[in-house]
Amino acid sequence: MKTFELKGEARTDLGKKATKAFRKEDKIPAVIYGGDQTEAIAFTVTNSDVRKLIYTPEIFLVNLTIGKDSYKAILKDVQVHPVTDAILHLDFLHVFEGKPIVMDVPVILDGLAEGVKAGGKLSLDLRKIKVKALYDKIPEKVHVDVTSLALGKSIQVGELHFEGLELLNAKNAVVCRVQLTRAARGLAAKNG
Repeated sequence: MKTFELKGEARTDLGKKATKAFRKEDKIPAVIYGGDQTEAIAFTVTNSDVRKLIYTPEIFLVNLTIGKDSYKAILKDVQVHPVTDAILHLDFLHVFEGKPIVMDVPVILDGLAEGVKAGGKLSLDLRKIKVKALYDKIPEKVHVDVTSLALGKSIQVGELHFEGLELLNAKNAVVCRVQLTRAARGLAAKNG
């Protein structure tokens, strides 16, 4: 997992008025939770500092520095304005060595499916898989081999297994499938 360095400023003013003032200064309100403390730690980060963290499909371990304290965290949630697409709020999860976390990991399909060679169309139905593992065991991407996938067949979450990862999606959720195209149907009707 790649690392990302981020500096934040602690904030004591909580509420609508303070939050609006921070956003006018091009700062984003954020919290980190899940640590030894019972309450979340509130802080702000600048818009330009988090741009490369948010607008990417990659997963990062964030080395977060707030004042004199430093934390290892992952970005858990991003709240975006529905009209302007401005970032309104960020949630970070404090991670520890021996404690597993839950994350969505992007799915990458590897190989040329048998069904595609036969005239079918490969479709990726599940772009991300929810996994539970120690933060240092979570891969940046989950690779699924589709070379033996035949026409009209699919791969479900229950058929997948990755070392050190517990898959949390429904076992019958379809990850990818090879669908029959109109051209392949017409060819099958002619020959059949």
